[in-house]
Amino acid sequence: MTGKWLISMVVAAVTIAWQGPALAQDVAPKPAALVADQIPDIPREIVDRTRPYMEYRTASFIDWDPKSRAMLISTRFADTNQLHRVATPMGQREQLTFAGEPVYSARYAPDGSALLFEKDSGGNEVNQIYALTKGGPELLSDGESRNNLGPWSSSGKLVAFGSNKRTGLYNDIYLMDPAHPDSARMLIASTGGGWFPIDFSPDDKQLLVFNYVSVTDNQLYLIDIAQGTSRKLTDSSKPVGYDGLKFAPDGRLWAASDDGSDVKRLGFVNLETASFEPVIDEKVRDITDFDISQDGRWIAFEVNHAGRSVLKFYDMQSGEVRVVDGLSDGVISGVKFAPWGELGITLNSNRTGTDAYSVNPETLAITRWTRSETGGLDSADNVAPELVEIESFDGEKMSGFLYRPDPARYKGKRPLIIDIHGGPEGQATPRFLGRNNYLINELGIAIFYPNVRGSIGFGKRFVTLDNGPWLRENSVLDIGAFLDQLQGDRLIDRKRIAISGGSYGGYMTLASMLRYGKKLKAGLEVVGISNFVTFLENTQAYRRDLRRVEYGDERIPEQRAKLEEISPLLRASEINIPLMVVTGANDPRVPASEADQIVAAVRANDRPAWHLLAENEGHGFRKKANADYQFWASLIFWQKYLLGEK
Repeated sequence: MTGKWLISMVVAAVTIAWQGPALAQDVAPKPAALVADQIPDIPREIVDRTRPYMEYRTASFIDWDPKSRAMLISTRFADTNQLHRVATPMGQREQLTFAGEPVYSARYAPDGSALLFEKDSGGNEVNQIYALTKGGPELLSDGESRNNLGPWSSSGKLVAFGSNKRTGLYNDIYLMDPAHPDSARMLIASTGGGWFPIDFSPDDKQLLVFNYVSVTDNQLYLIDIAQGTSRKLTDSSKPVGYDGLKFAPDGRLWAASDDGSDVKRLGFVNLETASFEPVIDEKVRDITDFDISQDGRWIAFEVNHAGRSVLKFYDMQSGEVRVVDGLSDGVISGVKFAPWGELGITLNSNRTGTDAYSVNPETLAITRWTRSETGGLDSADNVAPELVEIESFDGEKMSGFLYRPDPARYKGKRPLIIDIHGGPEGQATPRFLGRNNYLINELGIAIFYPNVRGSIGFGKRFVTLDNGPWLRENSVLDIGAFLDQLQGDRLIDRKRIAISGGSYGGYMTLASMLRYGKKLKAGLEVVGISNFVTFLENTQAYRRDLRRVEYGDERIPEQRAKLEEISPLLRASEINIPLMVVTGANDPRVPASEADQIVAAVRANDRPAWHLLAENEGHGFRKKANADYQFWASLIFWQKYLLGEK
């Protein structure tokens, strides 16, 4: 007996030793900074199956190099987006920065003699300003305060930037000679709000400064640089919103403004009377971005068509407006003229990916500068979204974008995920879906991106319809109206609908799970608000007043009571469908405690609550390894609770 027992133990030990590595190889390694709480291991088979959809890249236009006429872009070849230079259209991408954190923002000096950029650490949004010097980063800011890189002066001798180093809270406005970082001096001290330097006058005698009070209240100041004095151009009693401000070579200050209108029009601000004089009026559509050519002849501007971008040129000599045809339906951003007249843009579209282009204002010819890899897949095979328009519970008209799986491949009714944008002053747009194309193309899941009240792009009346605690839940009722519309769609499986969203969309996810739980299978929220009172008390102090304008003031007893009443945390015991929560430990906007408390409350009710925490991320996952794992975890969640797979 003893001999047989020993033999059996040896055989068992050998078997276990042999099986261990094989089992480990069947599971995807989890990035070290991720904490997966009650989330199952990721099978290697899922990693292999989804790999092509993980290996896409994007390329965003950042600036023009005045010396070489190269294009500066942000793209990723390792774990994070970095700056690259492209010498010619479709040329090689030459990497310039090699940081562990992503780099999205940079500016060349007017003569190309210097390149400045900014980046934070671990998603904490405490940006520092750097110069690219001898192939490496040279720190120009203090390394501790929160900084925002602003414009170069026309001469290229100075750069303006915002920094909170005086108070630790609000941005003051500074000037600096980047060649001598110790030269930095405060130009104007702020008293609160969101202050940013916008543009120097052509003679460099004045600096335009912008104070963001709310999405509909942007206050403008003109600073005399020599004297350090300021003159306010806007009237605080008449809130006005702007989506672009720039001095023309002749000294006129152009703006995309909703002054005197529900939508933003293109015109100029009379610096003597501070009045706005519209020139281009798109009637019911916002003009959302623009730039002026250095010779002063052309203005390129973007028009927002319910989320889809249309690019136009205004000829200041003839007064003619021309439309750029030939761009795929999608989203245009980063509009900027080169010194020699070419316009650089980023085009983001689900059927072309996200890439950098240029447009000739004379001929309207479009040149593609990058063609980003999409894991061997053809982005042209991705589905294009359709615009869904409804009337909500009170007759308010609104819309969203629905991505349906290919009906030739997927017959019958399809499961649906409703994915709600953040902000709330954001907008769902017809953009490249990246990893989510796997859900559509390979699993046959439809995805709908709604624009509920409070979204931008539909005029200033619409964006304010959710303001304050008493109007907040009307946007949740909008989701109910969309649900009614989509459940009646003959190609949607009304019994398999789930909800998702990020940031404010995370709050909307939780609120929808409470109100419409019987119509939903599950919910997934990313960096979302679970309690408005604790959110307002714990968000970074410099953001608190900005968010009180939108959500309400927790210091006022009546508003505090209403904010608590509408907060999902206080009703977490009523959440009866599975929940997944994704969190960044360094999030300065929605602190990680918002996730901790909702997860604990749902689990206390004996309901599933998966939690994925990244210790090296902030308001969303920006590092590829983390974002990949987040997708795989969410995929298992959807397979289990939406599709009903074991």
